[in-house]
Parts: sequence; C-alpha cells; structure tokens
Amino acid sequence: MTADLDILVLGSGGREHALCWKLAQSPRIRRLVCAPGNAGIADVAELATLPIEEPEAVTAFVKAHGFHLVIIGPEGPLVSGVSDALRAIGVAVVGPSQAAARLEGSKGFTKDLCTRAHIPTAAYRRFASATEAHHYVAVHPLPVVVKADGLAMGKGVTVADSNEEGLAALALIQGPVVVEQFLEGTEASLFVLCDGNTHQLWTSARDHKRAHDGDTGGNTGGMGAVSPAPNLSAALRDQAMREIIEPTLAAMKAAGTPFAGMLYAGLMLTADGPKLIEYNVRFGDPETQALMLRLDCDLAELLLACGEGRLAETQVKWTADTAISVVMASKGYPEAPRTGTVINGVDSAAGTGATIFHAGTRRDENDQLIATGGRVLAIAARGGDVATARDRAYAAIDRIDWAGGFYRRDIGQ
Repeated sequence: MTADLDILVLGSGGREHALCWKLAQSPRIRRLVCAPGNAGIADVAELATLPIEEPEAVTAFVKAHGFHLVIIGPEGPLVSGVSDALRAIGVAVVGPSQAAARLEGSKGFTKDLCTRAHIPTAAYRRFASATEAHHYVAVHPLPVVVKADGLAMGKGVTVADSNEEGLAALALIQGPVVVEQFLEGTEASLFVLCDGNTHQLWTSARDHKRAHDGDTGGNTGGMGAVSPAPNLSAALRDQAMREIIEPTLAAMKAAGTPFAGMLYAGLMLTADGPKLIEYNVRFGDPETQALMLRLDCDLAELLLACGEGRLAETQVKWTADTAISVVMASKGYPEAPRTGTVINGVDSAAGTGATIFHAGTRRDENDQLIATGGRVLAIAARGGDVATARDRAYAAIDRIDWAGGFYRRDIGQ
C-alpha cells in the first residue's frame, strides 16, 4: 500500500496523542502533523505551532502544506468555525460545522432539540443569567443539577445536594444557565461516527468524572475510563441508538445542519431506560485512550472516508478485549493544579506493556518530563476482562515516580 496521506491533527491532549498513536500505525500515512501537540505526541508525529481556534490561520497552514485530512480534537476550534473554513476550501475534515457543534457548545440548544424530537432527557429550565436562575435554584427539589450553558471543558456541571450548594455553583457561572432534574442511574458513553448522511456505531465506554476514589471530590474532565462500558447491554445500546442518537441526527439534518464528525453521547441508564445527559461533538478524553487500544482496523482509512462523505464504504472493527485508561493529574486538580513538577519512570511504565498517553507535558532543556497542566498522563492497558486490564494499568502506574501527581485507584471498579 502506498503511503500517500498527509494528515493534520489539532489539539494537545491525551485524546490527540491516542489518535496520533493509532494513525501512525496506518501504512497510508506519509506525513502526520499535530498542532500544537505535546511531549508524547512528538514521538509519533511532527509538531507545529498554530493558533488552532483561528479559522484563517488554520486554513492558511493547511493550504501551505497540502494536507488531505484535518482531524479536530478539542471543542474550541469546532465552536469557532474551523471546520467550516476548511470545508470551504475543499479539505476533508473530521469535526462538525459550527452550527452542528452547538450540540456541545450550548446545553440549552441541545435540551430544546430533545424537547422537539421527543428524546428522553432530564426535565430542565433555561435562564439567560445566573441572577435569573437564583430563585429557581433556591427552592428546587434536591439534588439539583446546575450547568453553565456554554463550553466548560467537562467541568461546568454541579450536582448540588443542598440549595446553598446550588446557589454557590450559580455564583461561579458567567452567562446563560441550565438547571436540570437529577437523574438516578449509572452513566455510560456511546460513540457514533457520522459523515452527514451515514452514521456508524462505534463502541461504548464508562468515564469516571470525580477527582477522587469513591466518586468524591470535584468534577473533572475525566479521571479514567473503561471500554466497553460494563453496564451498557446490547439491548440498552440499541434502545439509545433508536430513541436518542438517530432522532438527534434526523433533527439536525432536517434543520439544515447535518452532523459530521464524532458524536459522543453521555447517557444515564435509569429505571425508565437510557436518557441523554449531554452531547460532546468530538472524541472523548480519556475515553479515546481506551478506545484506540481496542480499535482493530485502520483509523486513517476510517476517518478519511468520514471526512469525504464515504463512511458507508467502511466497517469499524474492535477487539473483544476490555481496555482501561487511568489519568494521572497534577495535585490540586481540578481547582488549582500545581504545574512544573518533574515526572520520572514513564519509560519503565511503558516497559510493562501498558501504553502511556501524554496530555499536559513538555521536555525541559535537560530532557526531563515536566507537567504543564491538570490532567497530565493517561496509562492505558488491555486485557481479556476488566480486572486484567485494571491490573496491567495499575502495575504500570506503580513504576511512575511523580511526587506532584495523583490518580484514582478505583477506575473500572
């Protein structure tokens, strides 16, 4: 097979490292560039400096280098219209239009869509500001869920057990607010690749959002994930596709804003069946780190077909294994992560057979690995079952010497 594909990946996190790691295994890759990338991505792709949320800068860079495909990792460039600008110059893109990205960019937009399309979700009210929501939250039955309406990097949600806690959450929100009924159940995530006309069911995962063991501590962007989700049966998955995913895609297409990219549905599995918690409009993090370990086909071929509107020609394949990813974060995360600390032992950890994905890292002048963000590493491993995958991931973590970091010990339990 001829190496003829030049691909640009936008982003700098663990999700982008996992995507680049898998893309680099394709025999079709001629050039793989990630902007801005991180210390781990540098091992599998070229790095480039680029303001990835500025459509004109991205399109100029793509035209100058002749990329065939652009894969947009984080939500920021999607909401700022980067995918629209690239499609306007005829470049294949994995990532929805600015209009379709409202499924993540505005929780209020998505809740209203659910109402119109009769998609099961929590009861809700929208407010233009935190001030307008004050009285409603003060008297709402408990628990009450308070959400910032815009992008919040996975952290703009508070499940308040007291009205005072709900009001404290409101005080931190600038802009519109969505207040929701609390849903009882267990969470799972479902991933569906779409090209605007065709959709392809991928697989599931279960994320762990709270910072500390036992689902305690602050809400984070995710402290670990297991794939497939142990709690999502085939019957529940099919019900979610039928009642949630497919009506959403139909409603978006009917509105003239068809969805093309990765649609990632956060589900609550309630006694009444699956209900939508929220949508993300890109690959998940840290779910992608687990998914890429299980993907058993050429990611470059799949995503090129998606970007070119040929998804119906492809078939996705997965190993039967379970994969787990465990996030190592800087102490103080999510409130005030302490960065600049030195990490040792990553090569030793990789020697166990686990895969180490970088998120917030850089190399200093002495080639030491330095933590630069909140979530810093994801340690991923596969096994025939959850217990085996967990044991392998945690055995690798035990090799890492990082006094400035912490992680959960109960991912996948």
